[in-house]
Amino acid sequence: MKQFYGTGVALVTPFKEDKSIDHNALKSLVNFQIDNGVDYLVVLGTTGEPATLTSEEKEQVKEAIVTVNNGRLPLVLGIGGNCTQSIIDEIKRTDLYAFDAILSVAPYYNKPTQEGFYQHFKAIAEVCPKPIILYNVPGRTAKNVIPETIFRLASDFSNIIGVKEAGNNVHQYLKLIKNKPEDFLIISGDDDLVLGVVLAGGAGVISVMGQALPKEFSKMIQLGLEGKAKQAYNIHYKLMDGIDLIFEENNPSGIKALLKKRAICEMYVRLPLVNATAELEDKISAFIDEY
Repeated sequence: MKQFYGTGVALVTPFKEDKSIDHNALKSLVNFQIDNGVDYLVVLGTTGEPATLTSEEKEQVKEAIVTVNNGRLPLVLGIGGNCTQSIIDEIKRTDLYAFDAILSVAPYYNKPTQEGFYQHFKAIAEVCPKPIILYNVPGRTAKNVIPETIFRLASDFSNIIGVKEAGNNVHQYLKLIKNKPEDFLIISGDDDLVLGVVLAGGAGVISVMGQALPKEFSKMIQLGLEGKAKQAYNIHYKLMDGIDLIFEENNPSGIKALLKKRAICEMYVRLPLVNATAELEDKISAFIDEY
């Protein structure tokens, strides 16, 4: 699964002031990634605000991205939730022809046991016709999927090809990399930690920050994969403050403020999220001006 090495980006869903989808901005966003060296695109991940999109709007976003991408980059589709049967039903009714894999988040709110996580992903793996990247993000789901459960799933289901790990836990990253099956992908979901993860043997990143500075972020990851730590850290140090800023209030409000500064899309989000504050906007603007 070499197409998932390097830099993937979790695309935002741009909105107009009336909170309708801004299709022109979405097209610009996709082309901006492709033109600046990103390796693959993640559609309707958490950053894309799928929790506040209708089923019809999700279809519009998928169709728009597939059309603009036109086969140029691999596509990963977010299909996850906390009702296992609903995810199975969604997979069965979704035309996945244009997608190379799905990204499926650990069930949130329910707080399953490790056996519950295993059975949840087992049920998904048994019906999904595409490769699956697990998504472990304890800060959003309230429960950690431990490495042993991830390895058990990787061993039992050949279509489970990797994990997007976003626990901001260096020890867990190292445990995953040290003990993973040979071709299993450890993909960072933590922009602040990704370079260290890649240098330790990780496959790359599914990034939020990467979509605003795709050329720089992709170059950093590529240097990391090549083991060129000093050159890669030179880029990382320039990006550090910006990464901190985009997550200061919430995601994707911060990255949308940065994308606005770069004239790619407006910064509107849907409730219960609110736009970045004027104070954060000013800090992000100062970061980009200095960068």
